[in-house]
Amino acid sequence: MTLLIAPSLLSCDFSRLGEEARLMERAGADLLHLDIMDGHFVENLTFGPPVIKALKAATKLPLDAHLMITNADHCVDWYLDAGADYVTVHVEACRHLDRVLNHIRERGAKAGISLNPATPLDFAEEVLELVDMILIMSVNPGFGGQGFIERSTGRIAEIDEMCRFAGVEPLISVDGGINARTAALAAAAGATCLVAGNAVFAADDPAAALAAIRASALAAQLECEEEIAGNFAPFSSDESL
Repeated sequence: MTLLIAPSLLSCDFSRLGEEARLMERAGADLLHLDIMDGHFVENLTFGPPVIKALKAATKLPLDAHLMITNADHCVDWYLDAGADYVTVHVEACRHLDRVLNHIRERGAKAGISLNPATPLDFAEEVLELVDMILIMSVNPGFGGQGFIERSTGRIAEIDEMCRFAGVEPLISVDGGINARTAALAAAAGATCLVAGNAVFAADDPAAALAAIRASALAAQLECEEEIAGNFAPFSSDESL
């Protein structure tokens, strides 16, 4: 089973950014999610390439730069140069999506796309073979601490089916309102990477919170796999009849 946990540093203590990153590394996080916001594509302003460069020196965890910006076409190299291991762009904000994704991969990084809650999933279909990650937003982007949009589970399942039909296996990541309860819902629908912010960093014990999210999601994955295996179990006849 593939299941990655990506703490979102948007919810951490910015005055202790390096310490928080190392805490997540010790807690067993798989990568760090960096919400890059420009005040235009979303109504918030966070950090940029200099912070990514500093984090690259502070942790061994892969860095996923989630570009919630209007001009990703023009400045994606800033984040690649800073050391981002994944660069995820919004399909709503890229005029030349195919070109950008190819460029990210040519630079040696993993390419991702993100879709807002109201964006048709068909937007992803034409570039499935170019992406290493598909990020489904389960909140409207811009601010942490929002509640999980329950209908996101249907969108996760639809993306999972779309990828299976196309014969590709990108990470299916989910961002927004992820906690121990919603992690199970997302994982059961097909998510393989979970972004968690407040549920981790606002907890009294962030490491324990991360572990609880992972355990809940893994249990949901296992239950789904056992159910599928049961549905396709070979028929056994009773020769005595």
